[in-house]
Amino acid sequence: MPDLGKYADAVLSAYAVSIVLLVAIVVLTVWRGRRVRAEMEAVERRSVQGG
Repeated sequence: MPDLGKYADAVLSAYAVSIVLLVAIVVLTVWRGRRVRAEMEAVERRSVQGG
C-alpha cells in the first residue's frame, strides 16, 4: 500500500464510503428486481385467469 502521508485518513475514508455506496446500490437493485419480478408474475397470473 502506498504511503499516503497526511492524506491517509481522507483517502481511506473516501474508499470506504465509495465501497459502502456501491454495495448499497447493488443491494437495492437486487431487492427492486425481485419485487418487480414478483409483481410481473402476479400480473401474468391475473391475465391468464381473466383470459
